[in-house]
Amino acid sequence: MKVYGIKSCDKVRAAMKALEAAGYAPGLVDIRETPLGAAAFERFHAAFGAALVNRKSTTWRGLGEDERQADVMALLAAHPTLMKRPVIEGEGRLTLGWDKEAQAVWL
Repeated sequence: MKVYGIKSCDKVRAAMKALEAAGYAPGLVDIRETPLGAAAFERFHAAFGAALVNRKSTTWRGLGEDERQADVMALLAAHPTLMKRPVIEGEGRLTLGWDKEAQAVWL
């Protein structure tokens, strides 16, 4: 199981803790330290569409209007922390975020 996010994110830390308590052995892929390639972002975008971009993030708020109109893949390549977190991959499944829906899948 892989958890994609950043180690300083509260949602990522909560997900890691809950997954470990549920008996999983999640590995954190910190997207700041280990940037994802285009193939990973494309796979995530295919699964989650526009929801993959966190429009509530500090990074998003710091973008100009022109930048916000850019292609999603270009935005994520330039600003990986725009990705909503965490993306959890395991057992042939992908989930986005750490809401009740994602928790129901894994816990």
